[in-house]
Amino acid sequence: MAEQHTPRSLIVTLYGAYGRAPDGAPLPVAELIRLLDAVGVDAPSVRSAVSRLKRRGLLVPARTAAGAAGYLLSGEARQLLDDGDRRIYARPAPLLTEGWVLAVFTVPEAERHKRHLLRSRLGRLGFGTAAPGVWIAPGRLHEETSHTLRRLQLDSYVDLFGGRHLGFDATAEAVARWWDLPAIAGRHEAFLAAHEPVLRRWEGAGPAAAGGTPRDAYRDYLLALDSWRQLPYADPGLPAELLPDDWPGERSAEVFTRLHARLRDAGLAFVTPPVSAG
Repeated sequence: MAEQHTPRSLIVTLYGAYGRAPDGAPLPVAELIRLLDAVGVDAPSVRSAVSRLKRRGLLVPARTAAGAAGYLLSGEARQLLDDGDRRIYARPAPLLTEGWVLAVFTVPEAERHKRHLLRSRLGRLGFGTAAPGVWIAPGRLHEETSHTLRRLQLDSYVDLFGGRHLGFDATAEAVARWWDLPAIAGRHEAFLAAHEPVLRRWEGAGPAAAGGTPRDAYRDYLLALDSWRQLPYADPGLPAELLPDDWPGERSAEVFTRLHARLRDAGLAFVTPPVSAG
């Protein structure tokens, strides 16, 4: 099954990869259209996605130094991308000794719509379900969880606890209940199926033989990053001792790391004006 890349997701990925200029300069609309065209998104789809991101408060209209219309990241969007960097690029080796963080929430019936929001957000942070209303994640996610719940004004409904799993089942058996490990493994396998051949193509020959123009590097990197950046949230990074022996997560992380090292800076020559990842 072919990967799906939505225009809105690709725009967020583009800003995360190349759109955080130190001087805060906006990306011109014309450049957004050109850069998204390279990954198969037409101009009307770009404009529609930008409008939705603007309504959500993630993009802010601004003029470039030359007076062209453009968009820059809002403060909230920049914070979200900065938080995401720690997941996407710098995943620490998970350790059993780090323990767990538990999120226990109670939402009044009159505000039950926030129950769905809490479940959705905890799931997107990588929490598994230990019991109804009780969610669990590796202990290192405590700080990011606290920051996210405060930002969404959901912290008043939640208590966070840290601790160890003391039984009665073996922790590996419990983890298999708390998370849908086959579904997570399937996402890793899908990433590998789509992007491991790309890595082999780039590493198997010199850039010229690989068709390695800056546009090619930019396209292959942006598509890989757009696929990968969801995975560190679906997969919270559990210790290897608690995972099946054939777990594909380490292999997919290695493929992304090598694609990032090979292609991110090579694609900069296609991004004009050149902007830093920050």
